[in-house]
Amino acid sequence: MIVLRRSLLFLPGNNPGMLQNGGVFGADGVILDLEDAVAPTQKDAARLLVTQALQTVDYENVEKIVRVNPLDTFGTVDIPVIVACQPDALLIPKVESADDVLAVVKLIEKSEKIPDSVKIIALLETPKGIAEAYSIAKAHPRLVALALGAEDYTAGLGSKRTKEGGEIYSARMQVINSAAAAGIQSIDTPFTDANDPVGLMADTELAKSLGFKGKLSINPRQIDVIHSVFNPTATDIEWATRVVAAIEKAKAEGSGVVSMNGKMIDAPIVSRAETILLLAERLGLVRREVR
Repeated sequence: MIVLRRSLLFLPGNNPGMLQNGGVFGADGVILDLEDAVAPTQKDAARLLVTQALQTVDYENVEKIVRVNPLDTFGTVDIPVIVACQPDALLIPKVESADDVLAVVKLIEKSEKIPDSVKIIALLETPKGIAEAYSIAKAHPRLVALALGAEDYTAGLGSKRTKEGGEIYSARMQVINSAAAAGIQSIDTPFTDANDPVGLMADTELAKSLGFKGKLSINPRQIDVIHSVFNPTATDIEWATRVVAAIEKAKAEGSGVVSMNGKMIDAPIVSRAETILLLAERLGLVRREVR
């Protein structure tokens, strides 16, 4: 089954109201944040709030992800406590090597109640992390996605962060290509102006066109816009249905050559069509007959 990660919404780990209501915002996943949203003096209190939320709040089918702190700060304290509360995944900040992933895996294994149940999403937000993207992506089977953190990345480059995003184009492609090569998902950096839905729409459309499978979000108001971009359109579904029908007809007739509207249908086109239909089925937009 496809795990939807069109939108992953950050919730400050020191905000009880946001943690309590995280399941009602409509995001595919919520990220209970113990890192940037929490001052060093509030880390212990936030960690306690997040553990309570994981144990008492019903997030229903929303993926529960916790962004822990880096291992060289509070991460080694966060991970055992959080993993014991059975989140769906950990978001690991500032990952720069496969060894960083393996170190996290060792900590998870010591506290995990159900073997292999806690997944990992690696947040790449340094020039070194981007350079090592593929080795990170294939570091361990627990890794289900790479995410891009563009604010810290551009600070590391010494470049100005812009809404147009030209300064992060190569990093975006490195993350997308590395994740695809490793068979995992790629998640785009958040659009940080919560009061600019037009800019968010343009940035999300660019992310989807490049190949990202979802986008980080900093505000519940961004969720609908993000989903409107990543959801397959009626035109997408109609095209995919025709492609699959053409393939099935060719197979039934024993034909090795398939075309539609004069264009050859090859394996990558079929794969794209199947992915669109699987996503549409997952969202309840279409129902296919079981053969």
